[in-house]
Amino acid sequence: MELKRVVVTGLGTINPIGNNVQEYWESLKKGVSGAAPITRFDASNHKTRFACEVKNWDPLEHFDRKDARKYDTFTQFALVSAKQAILDSRLDLEKVDKDRIGVIWGAGIGGIRTFEDEVMGFNLENPKTSPFFIPKMIANIASGCISIEYGFRGPNLTTVTACASSANALIDAFNYIRLGKANVIVTGGSEAAITPAGVAGFNSLRAISTRNDDPKTGSRPFDKDRDGFVMAEGGAALILEEYEHAISRGATIYAEVAGGALNADAYHMTAPDPEGVGAMMVMKLACEDAGISTDKIDYINVHGTSTGLGDIAEPKAIVQTFGEHAYKLSISSTKSMTGHLLGGAGAVESIASIQAIINDFVPPTINHFETDPEIDSRLDFTFNTGKKRIVNYALSNTFGFGGHNASIIFKKA
Repeated sequence: MELKRVVVTGLGTINPIGNNVQEYWESLKKGVSGAAPITRFDASNHKTRFACEVKNWDPLEHFDRKDARKYDTFTQFALVSAKQAILDSRLDLEKVDKDRIGVIWGAGIGGIRTFEDEVMGFNLENPKTSPFFIPKMIANIASGCISIEYGFRGPNLTTVTACASSANALIDAFNYIRLGKANVIVTGGSEAAITPAGVAGFNSLRAISTRNDDPKTGSRPFDKDRDGFVMAEGGAALILEEYEHAISRGATIYAEVAGGALNADAYHMTAPDPEGVGAMMVMKLACEDAGISTDKIDYINVHGTSTGLGDIAEPKAIVQTFGEHAYKLSISSTKSMTGHLLGGAGAVESIASIQAIINDFVPPTINHFETDPEIDSRLDFTFNTGKKRIVNYALSNTFGFGGHNASIIFKKA
């Protein structure tokens, strides 16, 4: 069968460096760090006492008190970013066929704050919980709530592939539309795991930075002195739409989804394949899916978490995938600014990739101080300062615990 073309017609986000797309992009261009001491709870006894939190967040500015009680923060972020994207898309909700509009969302953890609060207050002698405990906690509830809010009755599901979750969701949405299963899908991801147990858990894994004396430089992708990623929260939504459907209603097209791929390292629960074999294959597969040669890629928004092993494996994979072209394309890790949104990372970084295409501008990888001799210094990591360059194709990588890999390619409209 002939596959349909898929385009992006709406964008929305709330994240540590922007409460909407415009704020987010301006912060990316300027190299703003979202890291600061944790305010969500008293972190004084934790090894890590900072994170990238959403700023000026008050759920009562978005929900009435009754609804705010029903939603975990990760669902609140999902609803806020989805609302922005739907408004941005200018979909006429009175005229569209809601049976042909779906929601595919990504969340790696779900309502961990709700789970913690309920367990901390649980009493075996009087085993009662809030009636909202289960529906607030389950990871699929965000996609359900978006569909309920707008009456979207098309395909509805949640992808849970750790840090690859929202990239996985975008690729699934792309596939549903190009196979003719839906006209429009609201897709993206959200996470709100900056909680006592969330921080303690990643501390126990020695996965997150402990640079408490200088939080803003805690996220140092590819730097010799990196000491782990910085936890972040927030969400992002993209409206994916069948091309002819978008054209027929006069939609603004931000970019085209050219291709995408998913695979597995099949190597280790939390560590990447040290040679980057899975990452190499998923990028090659994404280019094949897009029907382009690898030398067409102009920019890669890398996974680039600021961890010891991952930051070595991914550049190896890029060189293996792109050969000599690897030294001509631009690379950046926007996690150096936003921190790591876990299940929401792929969606937030896809918006960065699309903005790079729209503006022909590559955002920087900030906080680079010393070159790591184990990382190929010939690669252009766009250290510390962003730059103008023509971006016709951008590839976004997201990799998750369990060996889940996702690559998605966007093309200039």
